[in-house]
Amino acid sequence: MLCKSNSPAVRRYIVRFVVSMVLYAVFLALAVVIFVHFRPTGPVAWLLAVLPALAIIGQIAAFGMYLAEERDEFQRHSGELALLWGIGATLSVTIVWGSLENFVHLRHLDPTWIYPIFCIFFGIAHGLNQARYK
Repeated sequence: MLCKSNSPAVRRYIVRFVVSMVLYAVFLALAVVIFVHFRPTGPVAWLLAVLPALAIIGQIAAFGMYLAEERDEFQRHSGELALLWGIGATLSVTIVWGSLENFVHLRHLDPTWIYPIFCIFFGIAHGLNQARYK
């Protein structure tokens, strides 16, 4: 997916991505403020804790919709390759980390870091794909 693309699918993806990231920032700030000042419990606490994650799920869905809507087979294939490399690298890192946790008592990897790790690997793979075909 090229940033300079005129593809309608890319434009829709960018709008969806930006909306989900704005919602993530708003939901996270809201949850932090409410938890710090009001210390909610029960269903309200659960809902507030899940709101930022729902925005991230929206971001994942936005990329899935992009892949479904993109008509340029090359761009779709490039996105799919980056996705697969990102998933593979993330799985590799997390399984190695888990083994290290079990056998040499490395510090526990907080699961909230798995998606950012994936995003880093996805971005690297996407950049390498783009450079490969320039």
